[in-house]
Amino acid sequence: MLLALLVPWLARWALPPVRQDAPALRVPWGRRLEHITLQGDARGVRRMPLLAWLAWTLLCVAAARPQQLGEVVQPPASGRDLMLAVDLSGSMGEEDMRLGGRTVDRLTAAKAVLADFLDRRAGDRVGLIVFGQRAYALAPLTPDRDSVRGQLLDSVVGLAGRETAIGDAIGLAVKRLRSQQAGQRAPDSQVLVLLTDGVNTAGQLDPMKAAELAREHRVRIHTVAFGGDGDAMSLFGIQLPGNEVEIDEATLQRIAETTGGRAFRARDADQLAGIYAEIDRLEPVARPGREVRPKIERYPWPLAGALLAGLLAMLPPPRLSALRIPGRARREDAGAQA
Repeated sequence: MLLALLVPWLARWALPPVRQDAPALRVPWGRRLEHITLQGDARGVRRMPLLAWLAWTLLCVAAARPQQLGEVVQPPASGRDLMLAVDLSGSMGEEDMRLGGRTVDRLTAAKAVLADFLDRRAGDRVGLIVFGQRAYALAPLTPDRDSVRGQLLDSVVGLAGRETAIGDAIGLAVKRLRSQQAGQRAPDSQVLVLLTDGVNTAGQLDPMKAAELAREHRVRIHTVAFGGDGDAMSLFGIQLPGNEVEIDEATLQRIAETTGGRAFRARDADQLAGIYAEIDRLEPVARPGREVRPKIERYPWPLAGALLAGLLAMLPPPRLSALRIPGRARREDAGAQA
């Protein structure tokens, strides 16, 4: 747009010049008019092109959109650091869930619900931990929810062992959350969602000790006990062992209460979906975002100047009082003498 400043000069240079020796109109008083012009009585006529040049220059400057960088600001960004801990112990392979009109195992039902849960977590950084006999971090905290979903869908029952290490899963989640850099951590918005269908049977860390550690580091834990009612089979009125679903709901309740979270119980896929929908409604906490310098637009000033110069250029020039037509002047003199 600044190169457009040269357009009027280029047009003036390219167009053929006006021939000075060939006037377009011949009148008897032409020499007198030329004499008046040379004396400077038509200075207003010569001033108008200068205003037009000024208006054009200011228009080009305004079109170039001048900007000024403002002070550095740090707008808030809404979101949480959310860690998912999913049980992959052997009991998660129990086929007692209904999903889409068919019977599936617990892990398949949990995957379907968690995948939908991840779709609604825009703005959060999400990580994934799986646990069985030991706990493993499959995905670090990341805004890339697709990668977390892919890791979740690829997990299988028994991948981390057949037993259940709830305490180790909580401890690993707290470690991952607290390892974030000071500028990346989101105080009071770090959440662990723990899904399990059993009781702590393995690991080095007691679940309640892990819950106290989470409370010290301000990590809120929501626990989800997942599984059927565990009706045992009977033979001739005698209850057969081995089919009961053992879930330590009391410990999961205490873990949630210790950290300020909530404890849930899901007996089917629909209840599980409702639980994650309720967790999804938790209010996010604002945290500092990236530092930015806002751009302040400065084009209104040259644009206003161009408008003013254009209006001045459109004003009529001063009347040429010295310009008098000879015939009319003689008649006016004769009338005055009479």
